[in-house]
Amino acid sequence: MRVLLIGSGGREHALAVGLAADPSVNFLAAAPGNPGIAQVAELHEVTATDPAAVAALAVELSADLVVVGPEAPLVAGVADAVRAKGIACFGPSAAAARLEGSKAFANEVMAAAGVPTARSFACTDMAAVRAALDELGAPYVVKNDGLAAGKGVVVTDDLDEALIHAEACGKVVIEEFLPGPEVSLFVITDGTAVAPLMPAQDFKRLADGDEGPNTGGMGAYAPLDWAPEDLTERVLRETVEPTLAEMRRRGTPFAGLLYVGLALTPDGPKVIEFNARFGDPETQVVLALLGTPLGGLLKAAADGTLAAHPPLIWHGGSAITIVVASHNYPGTPRTGDVITGGEVPGVIHAGTARNSSGELISAGGRVLSVTATGVDLPSARDAAYALVSGVSLPGAQFRSDIALRAINHEIKI
Repeated sequence: MRVLLIGSGGREHALAVGLAADPSVNFLAAAPGNPGIAQVAELHEVTATDPAAVAALAVELSADLVVVGPEAPLVAGVADAVRAKGIACFGPSAAAARLEGSKAFANEVMAAAGVPTARSFACTDMAAVRAALDELGAPYVVKNDGLAAGKGVVVTDDLDEALIHAEACGKVVIEEFLPGPEVSLFVITDGTAVAPLMPAQDFKRLADGDEGPNTGGMGAYAPLDWAPEDLTERVLRETVEPTLAEMRRRGTPFAGLLYVGLALTPDGPKVIEFNARFGDPETQVVLALLGTPLGGLLKAAADGTLAAHPPLIWHGGSAITIVVASHNYPGTPRTGDVITGGEVPGVIHAGTARNSSGELISAGGRVLSVTATGVDLPSARDAAYALVSGVSLPGAQFRSDIALRAINHEIKI
């Protein structure tokens, strides 16, 4: 099977590693890729959000399957353009990707489907924002309605901070705060059949103890031994299947990866957000534990034959990912710093490039992540932080407490 992977971040590097390990994948290309992805795939230049250019590249490479990693190309209609060429594509249509592209649309779908989620108000002016914040109270949850690369949400007790974020965004969704630990559940679907992956937990705040600004994610781990045993089954029944049915009813079936961000509240799991693609950095830990060949699984979803796919196989043990971010992230990151120790197994590239001398350098906010597995969570954590210690990046930022509360049995639902 000839596979073309679209994207250039950590999620795509993790997907590339998984695809390259599938014996059925005999050719793997990535566009535009990054220096880490170049270790396992042939790189091609393309503007990932240009549907015609991506489709043309897929034809040129005689791809049997195109896997679209990031959200922006999906919202732009890349999957539609690829399928129009008769090539299987893993990723939802532009119409279905609105589940991520518009928070207000996602809330409309959930309301119609009876999905448990937060109360919310879609606001287009500051008078409506103030009324919604007053109605729902603190902690204030303010979400940019559109795509914001994982940084469009502010959760704060400070009313002024909430108002400033709302004004900067324009159209926003004000939501009720949902208490309880957060969980990410990835569900592969062909629009009807579903194959849930292992739940994971990520860490949104920059600093230890969940302090500092919101980021695109600073680490993750799986499995979640503290989560209810019936969590996945319940979320499929109460959230995923009703949402997929509502999308089919609207004539825009969702096929690809439905990312369900959840809060495990005292009243049960409730949806915080939907995404239309794999999450980063949770992808790194989930795929590290997946024993089922990735290419065949994604092809079955793209072909509409997921119901006939064998049950998923999982490795035992645990996996942890730790993100290494650049100086000043999540503000304007410093780039161009030389990285050493970044080209060893377990290191996933996100914001990297090469300078004129061929040295690996930082080229974004979240520069690298390291992923390690172990027989249990403590051993996986030790291995992951040992990997971090081998990476040198001037001004690097990373959290030192990933999975610590789970290991210490401090997570309560």
